[in-house]
Parts: sequence; C-alpha cells; structure tokens
Amino acid sequence: MTIQNSSKDDVGDILYLYDEAVKLQKIKGAAPWPKFSREFIETEIKENRQFNIKIEGTIACVWAIAFDDAQIWQERSADAAIYIHRIAVNPSFRGQNLVLHIVNWAKEYALKSSKNFIRLDTVGENLGLIKHYQKCGFCFLGLTELKDTKGLPAHYQNAKVSLFEIRL
Repeated sequence: MTIQNSSKDDVGDILYLYDEAVKLQKIKGAAPWPKFSREFIETEIKENRQFNIKIEGTIACVWAIAFDDAQIWQERSADAAIYIHRIAVNPSFRGQNLVLHIVNWAKEYALKSSKNFIRLDTVGENLGLIKHYQKCGFCFLGLTELKDTKGLPAHYQNAKVSLFEIRL
C-alpha cells in the first residue's frame, strides 16, 4: 500500500471513483456530489492537494485536502487545520478501513505542516458515516447550517453539514 500525490495520469480513475461514490450516496439516501470537472481535479493535482492510496498498482481510494474552508467551518476556519474532502473508495476495496490509513497519513502531514486539527465534513446527518468517522478517531461536532454557500458545490445548498475534527 502506498499513499501519494495523484498525478495527471490518475484523473480518469479519480472521476470514475467519484461516479462510483455518487452511486453509493444515492443508494444510501445521502446528498450526492455534483459532477466534478476534469479541470477542477487537474487544478487540485497541480496544487498537490489530491492524493490516493494504491494497492498493488490499483487506486483504492482518493481524497483532496484544503488549508482553508471558511464557508463551511466559519469562525473555526481561523484555526491551523487541514480539511479533507471527497474521500472516494474504489468499490473493490470497500470495507478495508482505508479512512484509518488516511487519518494516520493526515496526522503526519498536519504535524509536518504545523497544523493543530484535521477536519472533514459531510452533508446531512448520515448516521452510518458519523459512526464510521468516529471509529476512525474523529470527534463529531454536530450539525451546522451554512451561512454562505455561494460558490460551494450544489450538494451544500440548503443543507445542514456534519462537522468532524481530530485535535492534534
């Protein structure tokens, strides 16, 4: 298993995993992600903010990070934190606790980057996902209503957001 920055060669796989994540979100009744453009993913890759886990040469999981998330985290965004977004697991690798590997990676990455928190969010009150993230070490901070969703992806519009963090 390797964790690495995604490359431009990975864009097709990333888009496929996002499509698979949306299928699962719809099955589970969660707010589905919108379609993300190739250019959007390529920008994250150029900025070294898109990562993946490869197992035996196959992308098992992808995610992106940000260093600012003011629209979602509001006043808490002043904290030194990394924000994990869009974890998508390859259907062939589901159930292998890959989020735990992301958490361990994020702890190292955050400490090297002088960050005090690892944070993530999910739209709505997805009880299964809340429980899963708690098992992975995140503290569930509760639901919040976003004050300004202008420019955020469509699934954030008119929705409550579940917030999670790990304090380092």
